[in-house]
Amino acid sequence: MKRSKRLVQTAFCLSAAASLIFTGSVSAQGNSKAPSPNAGKAKNVILFVGDGMGTAARDAIRLSTVGFNGKLQMDDMPYVGLLRTHSTTTVTDSAAAATAIASGVKTYNGAVGVDANKKPVKTLLEIAKEKGKSTGLVTTSQITDATPAAFASHVEDRSKQSDIAKQYLEKKVDVLLGGGEDFWYPQGTPGPHPDQPAEDPSEGSKGTQGNLVEKAKQLGYQFVTNKEELSKAKNGRILGLFANEEMFQQREEGQGDLYNPTVPLVDMTKKALDTLSTNKKGFFLMVEEEGTDEMAHENNAKLTIKAGQELDKAVGVAKEFAKKHPDTLVLVLADHETGGLTIEEADDKDESGDGISKEDGPFAIANSKDQFYVDWTTSGHSGVDVPLTATGSGAELFAGVYENTYVHDAILKAWGIKK
Repeated sequence: MKRSKRLVQTAFCLSAAASLIFTGSVSAQGNSKAPSPNAGKAKNVILFVGDGMGTAARDAIRLSTVGFNGKLQMDDMPYVGLLRTHSTTTVTDSAAAATAIASGVKTYNGAVGVDANKKPVKTLLEIAKEKGKSTGLVTTSQITDATPAAFASHVEDRSKQSDIAKQYLEKKVDVLLGGGEDFWYPQGTPGPHPDQPAEDPSEGSKGTQGNLVEKAKQLGYQFVTNKEELSKAKNGRILGLFANEEMFQQREEGQGDLYNPTVPLVDMTKKALDTLSTNKKGFFLMVEEEGTDEMAHENNAKLTIKAGQELDKAVGVAKEFAKKHPDTLVLVLADHETGGLTIEEADDKDESGDGISKEDGPFAIANSKDQFYVDWTTSGHSGVDVPLTATGSGAELFAGVYENTYVHDAILKAWGIKK
């Protein structure tokens, strides 16, 4: 007998988020209560990007992890906002969205750190550097992928990943942790991660700017390639490249996707915080979970949820840091939504199509006997608004509905910097 699913409307999720916005905040117990803004300016900013993680994805992660009435670390924050995500077209890509967040300007899809006229625009990370703060970029994608790239480079096309890596070194970004070794070594010069690995024989060194790992070492970076080396790295500049490309594998349908970072996002986040926090002037850190986007592109709900759970662990580490350092602002947002994901209830009919976009599930709802299904409407991005949650110094600036460019402006305000 076929199963049918009564659609749990994504609009319900958005209306719940909107109710939080209009109350301004919510207490840890779920009761509406506006906390007093943290006194003083934010010294440190920790910005988490769950790439592609829209409202329904956050709900799927929550249901699987803490159930109906529980709260994820990323949800248990006092201020909530909604970001409009369009670029110069209706549906953004990660490059344009990250540029809007990092620099406060709308641009074309594929643009990194440049405006619609291809002119470089100053980023939050560059401003932090000018103020004497330490800076870091952490991701489970290539460290030179679109989202981190938009915070510390300026290229007309996101595919120029070796150019991006070179600019990171020129800007002396203090901590760089992620995948993407292939863009740091020229073709024919494999790094510690072998070319043509069994899990993806298409991967191999392809850099266009010479041996940038050697260049990094000359500039004083500690180069690490695995979890053990990262744990032993001393304070100072660190370059960690932990995979040829992304720190997971998306496979053709039937071969099976893999989410298996050799260095978990939570460990990279801990190390970045330990290192950057030695600067008395503060720091700016961007942490991205890419698996929430890439697995949603594959319409793989199981691994989209798993990647989101790993992101949530990293958010928990940041919140603990912020408790000890109250002049810290912690933000969790998405650049856009991926997959048109929705949550459905199972019964005896099947309303879905087949192939990559067929329904996923069932998934157990934590702390209950209930289950849910995930359905998809696309394998690409959608143009819906995405949620933002905030805690710490300056968090009250982020309650509301606004363009994604406002994130840049509000972080400057939290720092006490006039635009």
